[in-house]
Amino acid sequence: MNTTPFSTLHLIPTTGERALVLGGGGSTGNAWLIGVLAGLFDAGLDVTKADLTIGTSAGSTAAAQMAGATPTELLAAVLAAVPHQLNGPTGSDQGRVPTGPAVDHLERTNRIIASAEDPADMRRRMGAAALEMEAVADGSWQAQWRTTVASRLPSQHWPDRTVLITAVDAHTGEPVVFDRHSGVDLADAVAASCASGLPYRIGDNQYIDGGYRRNENADLAAGHGRVLVLSPFGGRTRHPLDWGMQLATQVDELRAGGSSVETICPESSSEHMFGAHAMDPSMRPAATRAGHEQGESLGDQLSEFWR
Repeated sequence: MNTTPFSTLHLIPTTGERALVLGGGGSTGNAWLIGVLAGLFDAGLDVTKADLTIGTSAGSTAAAQMAGATPTELLAAVLAAVPHQLNGPTGSDQGRVPTGPAVDHLERTNRIIASAEDPADMRRRMGAAALEMEAVADGSWQAQWRTTVASRLPSQHWPDRTVLITAVDAHTGEPVVFDRHSGVDLADAVAASCASGLPYRIGDNQYIDGGYRRNENADLAAGHGRVLVLSPFGGRTRHPLDWGMQLATQVDELRAGGSSVETICPESSSEHMFGAHAMDPSMRPAATRAGHEQGESLGDQLSEFWR
């Protein structure tokens, strides 16, 4: 395996005033994130210039997209795109190259979660399963997926501000974070963070979805005074609650460390666009409109908190 010293998550101490956390949530989740950020922006609150931005899975795409475009431009791009129906393939981001029917993916990963002893064991099992799938794949996925991811990014360059992109080492199950100092292209970092089916290779190492650590990874914002968390999946988790993977536990940890935390989750009227429908690109415009309306309505409420 490659010995390039990509940093593990627990070795990234960060401190600052404001942190923005963008959780995973599939194609519709990415659209909703963009909508919320654009709605806040239109309400006079720009949270995209936070001292720290943490992106996981679909949230990593949104974090990277913000490096090269304004929230307004990203919103317009979602609404201008020609929607197409996805017939059930799985993945963690919009336009994901399919690796199998979504129901099969959920059933397979649910079985892995049920058989695991704890989060570390679950991540190792997820990585092993992804490597087994790769062994019988035709080998074309890697290049196709990178091309897809790169095409979604307005800029291929890491921003100067601190952006952390999460992933998990497929061989060891260890959490990994990529940033501008990691020696990894931005598109590769995002592609790895969104790899919920087949593993994504960078050098000699292979990675799977950063959401297998925690769906939001909000606890990585420890040390920041104000933390704003956007969770397309509404803080839900498929893992046993005693594992502490859920957003509520992450928020408790941050607050115990002295951070003020606010969370934004989809309103009940739009929850149907996530979960089982998270990989349906035809629902992206509706998801981003719902997010925009929600962001606009929260602008005044969050201004005092953020500023």
